[in-house]
Amino acid sequence: MAGFDMNKNISTNTPSFGDDGIVRANISMSEDNIDGGLRPQLLNDFQGQQQIKENLSVFIEAARSRNESLDHLFLIGPPGLGKTTLAQITARELGVDFKVTSAPALDKPKDLAGILSTITERTVFFIDEIHRLKPAIEEMLYIAMEDYELDWIIGQGAAARTVRIPLPHFTLVGATTKAGMVSSPLISRFGIVQRFNFYNKKELSDIIKRSASILDISIDDDAALLMADCSRGTPRVANRILRRMRDFAQVLGDGNITIKVVTAGLKKLEIDQLGLEHYDREILLSIIQNFSGGPVGAETLAISIGESVDTLEDYYEPYLIQCGFIQRTSRGRIATEKAYQHLGINFQQTNTLKNGQTNENQRLLF
Repeated sequence: MAGFDMNKNISTNTPSFGDDGIVRANISMSEDNIDGGLRPQLLNDFQGQQQIKENLSVFIEAARSRNESLDHLFLIGPPGLGKTTLAQITARELGVDFKVTSAPALDKPKDLAGILSTITERTVFFIDEIHRLKPAIEEMLYIAMEDYELDWIIGQGAAARTVRIPLPHFTLVGATTKAGMVSSPLISRFGIVQRFNFYNKKELSDIIKRSASILDISIDDDAALLMADCSRGTPRVANRILRRMRDFAQVLGDGNITIKVVTAGLKKLEIDQLGLEHYDREILLSIIQNFSGGPVGAETLAISIGESVDTLEDYYEPYLIQCGFIQRTSRGRIATEKAYQHLGINFQQTNTLKNGQTNENQRLLF
């Protein structure tokens, strides 16, 4: 392959991050800098989610013109679609402070009280994975969101009394990947609810080319489109693939990301043209070969591939269902005819054998 040798020797020299060659905590790793640097800073730079952008720009402009805090914002969608990025953009567009935490980090009510007691007027307060809030913290959040006050108990036993501490008007931005696990009282307190959708090929291609320009990488249009095809509709995956293709192009090629570089790189990473990775195909093969195409329960399927049920249901299954490769039924998971075709397995022949085995088992039973 001209200009791209996959068998080229890779240098094993250890990079130096400090002047003395020692990796130090106060010197940030390049990958961390890349992740932060690729995030868009303004709504105009944010690719995709056009309906959300248009609505949010109106709400932000209205709040800014009235010099008020934006109404509480609830963002729903799978991981990697830009919920955290959009929360940061909202604060920047409003010209206010931005505080961020995640629900698992809030262990006790005093943790939430400590954050809320230090915020300034119109601050955007972002809570990631808000569906994992503990009930006691959620109850405290209700009053803070509605009345902009903080209930605090002073003393113990008969001497205990409740004190309400006033809070400046702020905007709570809650993000979740599991909207069904968020309680109705909490959802009802959000004035703006926005749901993220997976990105199409053109949007992902634009994101890849924008990221490539930030990283100062030369990339061909057809290479960007091929990477977009393999990005599972998710910008985070698109940027991850771009960084890996940059590595292949830099070390094993001439530094330019071409269609040949991407094709060879995806083969090395075991990613196919639809973005399915090794374990995605293992799931489909397990259903087809080990369980005759299904139905098979989630726990049994997870054990067969050596993964946890949560990982199977939260990471692998959503994209496989979106692609139409598996179906969730009351009896378990079933591989579709499309999955057989993608893996190059004869659907009719396999199901004929399956039906024959079923009839033979029934004959033996009776």
